[in-house]
Amino acid sequence: MSAAVPGGTPTTGDLLYSDIEDDLRASVRALVDKQAPWDTVLARTDTEDPVDTDLWKRLTQEIGVAGLPVPEERGGADASWREVAVVAEELGRAVAPVPFLGTAVATALLLGTGEDELLAAVAAGERTAALAVGATRGAGRPVPPTVERQGAGDLLQGTVTAVVDAVTADVLLVPVSEGLAIVDADGDGVTRTTAESLDMTRRLTDIAFDGAPARLVAGAGVDGAVDRALRIGAAILASEQLGLAERCLADTVAYLRDRHQFGRQLASYQALKHRLADLWVAITQARATARYAARCAADDSPDLPIAAAVAGAHCSEVALLAAEEGLQLHGGIGFTWEHPAHLFLKRARADALLLGSADHHRSVLADLCALPS
Repeated sequence: MSAAVPGGTPTTGDLLYSDIEDDLRASVRALVDKQAPWDTVLARTDTEDPVDTDLWKRLTQEIGVAGLPVPEERGGADASWREVAVVAEELGRAVAPVPFLGTAVATALLLGTGEDELLAAVAAGERTAALAVGATRGAGRPVPPTVERQGAGDLLQGTVTAVVDAVTADVLLVPVSEGLAIVDADGDGVTRTTAESLDMTRRLTDIAFDGAPARLVAGAGVDGAVDRALRIGAAILASEQLGLAERCLADTVAYLRDRHQFGRQLASYQALKHRLADLWVAITQARATARYAARCAADDSPDLPIAAAVAGAHCSEVALLAAEEGLQLHGGIGFTWEHPAHLFLKRARADALLLGSADHHRSVLADLCALPS
């Protein structure tokens, strides 16, 4: 690979996948394809157990996906957010029902604290953590805390709605006006209720705190730390959306090659070729923005706010386009419950609002670049 220009724009080689990333992708894909094929994922949506805890245990303990961005001396794999993004691509490709995104955001926040014991437990897959902010909250806009410390004690009062990956979390990271509080998710004064969500493979959770015991671990500056964690989360989500879009394109191409009507292969029709070509171009552009955002997160680049906003705005719309085109071009079978197209469409539609909508990211980008909103 070619080297990056120090402190400057990355070269093409920096955005390509390394051999290590390719090996990691192969390991994750082999495990997910074996344990969570789409029909298994679909069947799980009809149960009261929305998270595949067995798959998550194997991903964390056999491959170590939760500890990838954590330094080795703090219990992790000493990799980077680039490798995390590769895992997100594969989990997006399979719409895998595991708490990877929420764990990545929580880890990004914990890395800036002295909570090494908790960080090591999360990295090892022994505990799961979730950042208790609303699913649609994105970085770059101040949001008043909805949870406050009660009186002079460390008891929390308030509610947070639609939290990502909190349904099975052991620990909740709660921003309050005084800093960041750590709360036992199963402790006294904490009530979790599953919220209505279009995406049945990633349930959202409403959390109510009523005198919940907490431990304050960070003071001033927590807003900046939460913003950074959300930006990293947006970069990782963009890679998940990229993986989903690539899967939709691959499945659609395979279907059109196999399906014949009026004595012709569907893939031979020029109008369909044009639609697929346009989608391929959009996905190629999305890959560039997602990879650059992951690279900025890995290098702790000052370009991360812009890169995350660009990736968040572009990749969400490309994933939605790919899912919609996939469903349409599969014809009648694509509209049935027994086909996975609706799983991808629902994940893409829900992800389009997650960690900030495309409009939110564009508005933040306009501010960052001093452009009129």
